[in-house]
Amino acid sequence: QVQLVESGGGLVQAGGSLRLLCAASGSIFAINAMGWYRQAPGKQRELVADITSGGSTNYADSVKGRFTISRDNAKNSVYLQMSSLKPEDTAVYYCNAVLYTPTMPLRPREYWGQGTQVTVSS
Repeated sequence: QVQLVESGGGLVQAGGSLRLLCAASGSIFAINAMGWYRQAPGKQRELVADITSGGSTNYADSVKGRFTISRDNAKNSVYLQMSSLKPEDTAVYYCNAVLYTPTMPLRPREYWGQGTQVTVSS
């Protein structure tokens, strides 16, 4: 069984910073891409940023220049450093990982964390 556990959310004033952490644990053979998505009330879940095992990154236009995604492959972890936060960044942030398990080493599966709330006050 695989688990993704997020931490680091909270309440912050506009212009402030937060750092999210997601750690994957369990029966993992290899992890391909890891990323962060967010979902605001009444809106669809959207990609914030993702990163491949090789370190290539991709960001939503709305967060470019303000957010930085990184990962520690040895720890099966992904981070999201968020700076210059805006009220419109308020959402539940979900960790996502595409990974292989020992029982299915050739078939990737997608896993999600439980989400962490980020609230930015104006």
